[in-house]
Amino acid sequence: MQLKRVVVTGLGALTPIGNNIEEYWNALVNGVSGAAPIKRFDAAKFKTRFACELKNFEVTDFINRKDARKMDPFTQYAMVASDEAIADANFDLEKLNKLRVGVIWGAGIGGLETFQNEAINFGAGDGTPKFNPFFIPKMIADIAPGNISIKNGFMGPNYTTVSACASSANAMIDALNYIRLGTCDVIVTGGSEAAVVISGVGGFNAMHALSTRNESPETASRPFDAERDGFVLGEGAGALVLESYEHAKARGAKIYAEVIGGGMSSDAHHMTAPHPEGIGVIAVMNNCLENAGIKPEDVDHINTHGTSTPLGDVAELKAISAVFGEHAKNININSTKSMTGHLLGAAGAIESIAAILAMKNGIVPPTINHVNVDENINPELNLTLNKAQKRNINIAMSNTFGFGGHNACVAFKKLDE
Repeated sequence: MQLKRVVVTGLGALTPIGNNIEEYWNALVNGVSGAAPIKRFDAAKFKTRFACELKNFEVTDFINRKDARKMDPFTQYAMVASDEAIADANFDLEKLNKLRVGVIWGAGIGGLETFQNEAINFGAGDGTPKFNPFFIPKMIADIAPGNISIKNGFMGPNYTTVSACASSANAMIDALNYIRLGTCDVIVTGGSEAAVVISGVGGFNAMHALSTRNESPETASRPFDAERDGFVLGEGAGALVLESYEHAKARGAKIYAEVIGGGMSSDAHHMTAPHPEGIGVIAVMNNCLENAGIKPEDVDHINTHGTSTPLGDVAELKAISAVFGEHAKNININSTKSMTGHLLGAAGAIESIAAILAMKNGIVPPTINHVNVDENINPELNLTLNKAQKRNINIAMSNTFGFGGHNACVAFKKLDE
């Protein structure tokens, strides 16, 4: 059968450096750090006392107080970002066949704050099981797409993908394939996460995964720098409206880019550490190239996973050199996590949005906070250090990897009519 072409017709973002697409993009291009001391709780006794939290965000500006109380923050974030993306796609909702519109969402953890607070409250009591009736429906990871579909009446496929930090990239790949196969006309996809809470920061600290650069939070996320010491936890959401090309053209939709392929693989190596030679990452990028029907030399830009961990950054860049060979030095490589921090299950969505906007605007956002050269990294690679670079981009890729060895890679192309 002939696979349908798939395009992006709507974008939405709620991030530590911008509460909508325009703010997010402007901050990316200008190299703005979203890291600052934690405000949500008293982190004075924690090894890490900073994060990339949302700023100037009040949920009741978007969702009425009664409904917001029934949602964990990760769902609230999903609603805000998806509302922006759906509005951006500019549908005539009266004409839209909602039976053929799905919502496939990614979340690595889900309602962590809800679970944490209920456990704390129970532990502080006398053993009597007093729980909020909304405890379970607020906590479960699948409730975000459920709420999006309920609000909009979308009756197509509806579920959450959970693959740690690869979750929203996996959601996008699933959405791509459902539309390619003709099951749906439109899918709202992306991911959200709200893990900047006591248990989130404490748990990642216990793993020694987070940067502890408390004296200089804004420079703590430093992918590829020799003195990187872990990732910076972020929060927020990214949403994309994916649509069949013929459906989008028939309604005269604005099109950002074509989604040309997606790849998946597993490291099959360790619970949290990447394979040192990046064999799973090599596999996922090769799988993506094959799925997209493109050659390595066709790729102009890669938004890396680039978390700012000592092992992960080196393994990913080794893999890029292995896959792209001599062409690797011609690719604009960057890590926007240097600005946003790591949004876990939402990372693939906001970083794909960054890659799409880089292609649309002809400029690659920088990898900020790079000061010290790492001798383990190929100096010929263009890591777009510290300053945005103008670049005509025809094809861009976004890498996202998760604990458990989950790897996902998505490829986008300027629309070829």
